[in-house]
Amino acid sequence: MAANICGILLAAGASKRFGSDKLLYPLAAGTPVAVAALANLRAAIPHVIAVVRPGVPVLENRLSEAGATVILCVNADEGMGASLSTAVAASGDVAGWVIALADMPYIRPETIVKIAASLAAGAAIVAPAYRGERGHPVGLSARFRRQLEDLRGDEGARSVLRENADLVKLIEVDDPGVCRDIDTPADL
Repeated sequence: MAANICGILLAAGASKRFGSDKLLYPLAAGTPVAVAALANLRAAIPHVIAVVRPGVPVLENRLSEAGATVILCVNADEGMGASLSTAVAASGDVAGWVIALADMPYIRPETIVKIAASLAAGAAIVAPAYRGERGHPVGLSARFRRQLEDLRGDEGARSVLRENADLVKLIEVDDPGVCRDIDTPADL
C-alpha cells in the first residue's frame, strides 16, 4: 500500500443521462455502483474521501458505512472540477491523490495499487491504459495541489493532464474496467 496517498471518489454527479440515481443502482451482487467503486478503491488505498452532492443522504450514509470520509460539495452543480477541488482542499497534507469516479465500479484493486505505488515512487501524474486507451483512476502528485484546488466546471482534472502531458506516465494494465463507466442503464 502506498503511504500518504489519498483516494478520492467523485460521487457528486447528478446522473442526468441515467434517468435515476445510478450511484445507488444495484449491480448483479446487489451492491450499489458507488459502493462497489469505493470497495475497489479502499482495497488499494485505506484513506478515501468521497465527495457527494447535498440532498442524497442514502448515498452519503452508504459510502460512510463502507469506510469513506464523506464530504459534501455544496457547489456540485458547477461540475466535476468543483467536486475535485473540494476533495483536494479537504485531504490535508498528502503526497498525492488517486482520483476515481463513482460510476466506474469494475476497476480492479490491483490496478489502483499500481497507480498509487507509481505515485508514491515519484511519478508526477500516472494513469492506467488498457489496449492503448488511457483510463481511470488518475494519480496526481501534491505538486498539483494549487491547480486542483482552483478547478471549476465539468472538466475535472483533464486540464491539468493536458497542460502537463509530458509528465503523464501510462501503465499498461490488463483491466478493461479502467475504460468502463456507467452513464446509461445500457452500460450495465
